Amino acid sequence: MVTTVYLIRHAEAMGNICGFFQGHTDCEVSSKGKMQLELLSERFKDIKFDMIFSSPLKRTIETAEAVNLYHKLPINMEKGLIEINGGVFEGMDWGEIPLKYPEEYDSWQNHPEKFSVKDGDSMEDVYNRITLTVTRLAARNRFKTLALISHGCAIKNFLCYANEIPLKDINSLEWSDNTAVTKIEFNENLKPTIIFQNDISHLSDDMQTLSKQTWWRNEVPVR
Repeated sequence: MVTTVYLIRHAEAMGNICGFFQGHTDCEVSSKGKMQLELLSERFKDIKFDMIFSSPLKRTIETAEAVNLYHKLPINMEKGLIEINGGVFEGMDWGEIPLKYPEEYDSWQNHPEKFSVKDGDSMEDVYNRITLTVTRLAARNRFKTLALISHGCAIKNFLCYANEIPLKDINSLEWSDNTAVTKIEFNENLKPTIIFQNDISHLSDDMQTLSKQTWWRNEVPVR
């Protein structure tokens, strides 16, 4: 017997297309994001799950509603699924960050295990929060199927844990695209096994977000 978790990134939001640090900034889903959600709803139409949990930000709640379209389950707010708090990075253009905060940006790119920012989270904070949250939800709902809606950096941290990759090597993992789905099975000892990771088979090429961008390749967007 296993506990199954679908870990899903939110749809494209304004921060994803405007090139600024989104973090806790409560952005709306974009027009393209709404189309991604229609496709995501159809993907989950015939997938049975027992409970759904969402980060409390608008973009994740709207994504949770799309996943839940054909199921009509209660959507549970879970603060532990929230994105990294970018502190002074919040709302800043990605091109400005290395100019104003070169040391912090260098840590983000090259020494993520040491990353921290004024008034925000450290990467270790996010790693601990998301791993504890997902494991706790799996433990409290043994042998059920859960849908968890979260964010890019938070999901990347959980995948670091599930793949048994040291936090210092988190940047070796690819970013999940908007509405990407990861399926994880937890055994009785709560050890996670990834069945598939960052799957976007429900998105056509023109519906994808990351293929049109460069920041996730560790490049600074030109604006």
